[in-house]
Amino acid sequence: MFSRGQPMDENRGQAGRVRVLRITTSPLALWSFFRNMTRFLGEQGFETVAVSSPGRKLDEFRAWAGVPVHAVGMKRQISPLSDLPAVWRLWRLIRRYRPAIVHAHTPKAGLLGMIAARLALVKIRIYTIHGLPLMTRTGWQFHVLRLAETLACRLATSVNCVSESVRRVVVDLGICPEPKVRTLGYGSCSGVNLNRFDPAACDPADRARVRAQHGIPADALLLGFVGRLVRDKGIGELAAAWQRLREEFPNLHLLCCGEFEPQDPVPAEVRERLQNDPRVHFTDGFVADMPPVYAALDVCVLPTYREGLPTVALECAAMEVPLVATRVPGCTDAVRDGVTGLLVEAHSVDALWRAIARLLHEPHLGKEMGRAAREFVRVKFSEEIVLGNVLSEYRRLLGDSRSLGGFRKRLVDVCGAIAGLVVSAPLLAAASIAILLRMGRPVLFRQPRAGRGGQPFLLYKFRTMADAIDSAGALLPDSERLTRLGRFLRRTSLDELPQLWNVLKGEMSLVGPRPLFAKYVARYTPEQRRRLEVSPGLTGWAQIHGRNELTWEQKFELDVWYVENRSLALDLRILAATLGKVLGRDRTGISQPGHVTMPEYLGPQAQGDAAR
Repeated sequence: MFSRGQPMDENRGQAGRVRVLRITTSPLALWSFFRNMTRFLGEQGFETVAVSSPGRKLDEFRAWAGVPVHAVGMKRQISPLSDLPAVWRLWRLIRRYRPAIVHAHTPKAGLLGMIAARLALVKIRIYTIHGLPLMTRTGWQFHVLRLAETLACRLATSVNCVSESVRRVVVDLGICPEPKVRTLGYGSCSGVNLNRFDPAACDPADRARVRAQHGIPADALLLGFVGRLVRDKGIGELAAAWQRLREEFPNLHLLCCGEFEPQDPVPAEVRERLQNDPRVHFTDGFVADMPPVYAALDVCVLPTYREGLPTVALECAAMEVPLVATRVPGCTDAVRDGVTGLLVEAHSVDALWRAIARLLHEPHLGKEMGRAAREFVRVKFSEEIVLGNVLSEYRRLLGDSRSLGGFRKRLVDVCGAIAGLVVSAPLLAAASIAILLRMGRPVLFRQPRAGRGGQPFLLYKFRTMADAIDSAGALLPDSERLTRLGRFLRRTSLDELPQLWNVLKGEMSLVGPRPLFAKYVARYTPEQRRRLEVSPGLTGWAQIHGRNELTWEQKFELDVWYVENRSLALDLRILAATLGKVLGRDRTGISQPGHVTMPEYLGPQAQGDAAR
């Protein structure tokens, strides 16, 4: 921690490290979600100052993380008498540390943190929406909570949602304008540590030990619930479904990993019925070591009414435990219905009972779903991917805030795209007519690609391939479908002209790393992921240094070099070199030998194996 006598340059900590002040309402959230992120960001040159409500977990976080930690009381419910002093204390902390970034999480910390950061004139103010309590409220409570969320989003300079489905709700309710709110990658606030949550790494004795600890027979079927025992988590529906399940499966037990809370309480009769049932067991509140608990379960259930992106669902998936969850925002991002788990309608006791019973009756189905679920999390929600996305976002925002380069670059993009569309209009028309006559409709080829921050967008190109199929109805290889006209369009780069529309829409830039398939994002190393810190380009540093003659590793190195050295002068240099190559009829680098363009990128390990 800093002493009063140490110099503290504005926005930076010791040794020029970028300071981030992180605010959460609950110290448990700080401990559960941001421990590894704090350490990871520290290794990347960021210094964290943590602020949360007082509590035992805040003290543990202070001891574990070794960063400045401050307690500021913040109540979840609306309480002006305590909220105003909290804003004052947050403002004083922000003025003391002068962070480059204030990043607030959860509704109350988001509102109070954004107010304080705005009053302190912090340039980068991020509010991450982990969930929307208003989704289960009506009347005046709904309108008050909606107003609070809208105010927090308006005061923030950047708004992130932990899942795409929650982002859609935020936009649909008018809480935040669509251009301002994003989901980083596929979502999540911190990701899942696949080394820790790995069924193969668990001690085989863990299953028996956890069961014996709670008086559960070793040979019993075990259904588990992990989370706060409150009404919004669907405890009432779980209790009702349990009454049917316990009759249908005499050897079934229920383990509830969590504790009852006074806010949004479960009805007294429901709580009493569960606590008095000899086959229902409870952990002693929060459990720090969760992998052994998951290893003890046969099926997990999450009958929640609302979520942001349920960590429980991702942890279950990593541990290959089949899950039954409700079809609500957040859960729909974390569970692929029928593939990695089962989704049922919220509030439906009958649907919940049937889905759980199905997995108990068909254990082979649960095992298949468990294996698919772990792979699903590995590709989309691993800790490495999520933390890399956060790091890229911080770097992007810092780059935008420290210069007017972002504005100048966008101005050049818009002017260049309009000029390019006007000048190339005859070529666009001629190419369109030629494609119609030779290959028919459609004229344009549309394909999802990964944009800035890994956000998917629809890329436009002129169509260059025919839809030729074999006797089985499958498309022929690209090399056999590429037409003579298509080769000409690719050789002259005319097939890329429709991407000027992507540039005009703001999805691409004139200069930047080329947009690649969205599936490649999960395969990038943290260093390679830096190419996502800027918008993809129509041309780029790699394009003028070999294009597809380069290996993937060489391309990525050039892309990252561009990200670290980008400037308006460099962009103009790249544009001039690109025009020189096109007008000078330089046709090298269009494809690698044996491929229409490039072989699929399989990740650093796979590429290394292929090279050997």
